[in-house]
Amino acid sequence: MRYFIKFSYNGTHYHGWQYQPNATSVQETLTKAISTVLNTTVELMGAGRTDTGVHAKVMYAHFDLDKPFEAQSIVHKLNSFLPKDIAVFEIIPVHDDAHARFDAKKRTYEYHINTFKDVFQTELSWYNPQKLDVDLMNEAAKILLEHTDFECFSKVHTDVNTFNCKISEAYWQQNDNHLIFTISADRFLRNMVRAIVGTLINVGLHKITNADFEAIINSKNRSEAGFSVPAHGLYLTEITYEYVKPSPDGSGNLFVPAFGTKN
Repeated sequence: MRYFIKFSYNGTHYHGWQYQPNATSVQETLTKAISTVLNTTVELMGAGRTDTGVHAKVMYAHFDLDKPFEAQSIVHKLNSFLPKDIAVFEIIPVHDDAHARFDAKKRTYEYHINTFKDVFQTELSWYNPQKLDVDLMNEAAKILLEHTDFECFSKVHTDVNTFNCKISEAYWQQNDNHLIFTISADRFLRNMVRAIVGTLINVGLHKITNADFEAIINSKNRSEAGFSVPAHGLYLTEITYEYVKPSPDGSGNLFVPAFGTKN
């Protein structure tokens, strides 16, 4: 039987989601916890990767188990067993070939910036006191929706078959001293969001124009794009599957009763 597990984590003390040979990862920590609580060895396949220091408000993974269990009881035990920076929301039975990574249709990230020094947000957002032209940054962000090849924002020497991504939304919001950049796409390249944010920051500082921003995309050259902003301001906030629909109260995704069958 295959199961999806929905969880979140503060990535401050982890070297990303994926297993690392000489460092602690979220995947390793969560896998050990589930294996211990279920008293059997399980392997987790995550919906994607997050880099060192990046957080996830929502993340999914799947695992296989050949014996039944009471999901809610296991969730409670896991949250008691896990460290304080990883929390499990639910475990859901799915059809046998459901895949946490390949079945994901859309992923959403947020990047958080504080323009005023907030000691309670030191590890959870990037402190940047520079005055930014947010309207101009939003104009540049719209240009992203007109393109599909984002090699210029990808980490170099990345082993991928294509640099194409379909971005469906990209925009900035400002609430007093807090800036949030939201971006959704069918897939993301390594370091892509942080490089996009760094380049948009240069737009907001009037270092480059919107025409320059589009020229950078067309260049397909990482050295033409801006700096990569710090990881601790980045959050994975949503992963969308065909089997889910928005909850009635708007609080997030609710699994439909037919989650165990394909639509």
